[in-house]
Amino acid sequence: MIAERFIHDLAKSAAEKLYNQEIADNLIQVQKTRKEFEGDYTMVAFPLLKLSRKSPEATCQEIGEQMMAMSPDVEKYNVIKGFLNITLSKSYWANTLNTIVDTPNFGFNHPQSDKPIVIEFSSPNTNKPLHLGHIRNNLLGMSISRIMKKTGKRVVKVNLVNDRGIHICKSMLAWQKFGNGETPASSGKKGDHLVGDYYVRFDKEYKAQIEELKSKGIPEEEAKVKAPIIQEAQEMLRRWEAKDPEVIELWKTMNSWVYEGFDKTYADLGITFDKVYYESETYLLGKSIVLDGLAKGVFFKKEDGSIWIDLTNDGLDQKLLLRADGTSVYITQDIGTAIQRYNEYNFREHIYVVGNEQEYHFQVLKLIMKKLGYDWSDSLYHLSYGMVQLPEGKMKSREGTVVDADDLIDEMVETARQMSEELGKLDDVDHGVASEVIRMVGLAALKYFILKVDPKKNMTFNPKESIDFNGNTGPFIQYTHARIKSVLAKAENADYKTSGTIKAECISNSKELDLIQLISQFPEVVQNAADTHNPSLVANYAYELAKEYNQFYHDYSILRESNEGIRTLRLMLSATVADVIKRAMWLLGIDVPDKM
Repeated sequence: MIAERFIHDLAKSAAEKLYNQEIADNLIQVQKTRKEFEGDYTMVAFPLLKLSRKSPEATCQEIGEQMMAMSPDVEKYNVIKGFLNITLSKSYWANTLNTIVDTPNFGFNHPQSDKPIVIEFSSPNTNKPLHLGHIRNNLLGMSISRIMKKTGKRVVKVNLVNDRGIHICKSMLAWQKFGNGETPASSGKKGDHLVGDYYVRFDKEYKAQIEELKSKGIPEEEAKVKAPIIQEAQEMLRRWEAKDPEVIELWKTMNSWVYEGFDKTYADLGITFDKVYYESETYLLGKSIVLDGLAKGVFFKKEDGSIWIDLTNDGLDQKLLLRADGTSVYITQDIGTAIQRYNEYNFREHIYVVGNEQEYHFQVLKLIMKKLGYDWSDSLYHLSYGMVQLPEGKMKSREGTVVDADDLIDEMVETARQMSEELGKLDDVDHGVASEVIRMVGLAALKYFILKVDPKKNMTFNPKESIDFNGNTGPFIQYTHARIKSVLAKAENADYKTSGTIKAECISNSKELDLIQLISQFPEVVQNAADTHNPSLVANYAYELAKEYNQFYHDYSILRESNEGIRTLRLMLSATVADVIKRAMWLLGIDVPDKM
């Protein structure tokens, strides 16, 4: 933060002059002054008491006096116990606003030619369409990619499509048995939806067969293994790994249907990737690494031929790497792709955006890579996020109770349309523009509601709440941006001055100071969001800025202000707020309209 750094450095210089010695940066602790106290920033005196050899109050007093003597930007100070509260001058804040206005891409850093950060997200299975859980995954991955890029990092966005395995074979087998040649073209269904229907159909048939076997006296666990349809699916997987031409042809056909469906959903959500990997192309490398690790004694083979690693001495358990029939598991290909990507990118960090139910999986992956001798294993990071559900409860894909991503997007756009019409938000907007804005609002409601929650937390997505034009929502922030644009357009029509160098006397109230201070925090918010992999910091900052502006707009006139200097300040402040809102929302993958 610009001001916080200024206070920190000034306090450090004052203390060094007072105590005649160099002082470590970490001894100067500065934070935003709490709202119930007077001041902009607060310095904590306690770390300096050994140097001052005085009471906390006396230490604050002498440092405050020294800071005022050293800089005219310190207007006044007050001492409360061991805390020195500093108030900066209007001149300081006027200069801060001038600097912000004159800084292109304020809050964003220039890209650096450093080692890249690889961010893997989405990672769908080709046996079902994307659902609400995937939406949170994709929005987090896309947002943190943008945030990191705008802090100067080189970012590579990758997607690993899980296009092989028993789940895929279940959909394929069910289509083979019950599909009667149905295709997306013949049914009018989106390809990923069609394949997902057969995944549900498999589960229905599988359960029926289990119940039939149980009725013949076979225990449930045994029935799950002996059900003919699961055995057929496992045989199909073995045939796939053996490259059986018939199975491969069916697999390619059904996957092509799914990819076409995925592409549409990604486009609707604004999701893009720099490279897409396919498990079918990466798992063999993982298998070879496992076999090499077996030869080196890192792994061991059980009597049935399956290959494992024993992690019990590390506080974990034994982990399967290759099944007895030679087929691989998820971690097998994750080993292979990690090595492949390091060889490709020489990354400084590899972030996996994956739900928190896979925390153990990534603990194991990191440990295996370390035991295999890869010194970059500490660069693997699991961005673990909580589950998302609707008010009705948890979703299950195989039972067909998931909330489909496409359906949810359509529902959000329709809800935005209904609420906009009820509130008259688009009465004066051209029909074509209105449709575009409605879609923008519906998607903003969805994206913002999900991204405003700390990724680590589980959340319940409520479509109605997300589209409120008055709460902590995307549409509220969008409406604030549109309101500001309307004010600026009217100012331009009136030929009012909207730029220039702001002087201290133009700042006429505390709300203007609050807004300047809040705007100045934007670079730090973006950096913190990157450091903590947490887009919710940006989302909630955008809301606080929009809320603060709306209060200012309510309390003070802008266009009717007769003093030209004050009016120009308020117009420049308004334009800067709109610009920062637009930048913050872009980091979340959200567009903001100029009219609403």
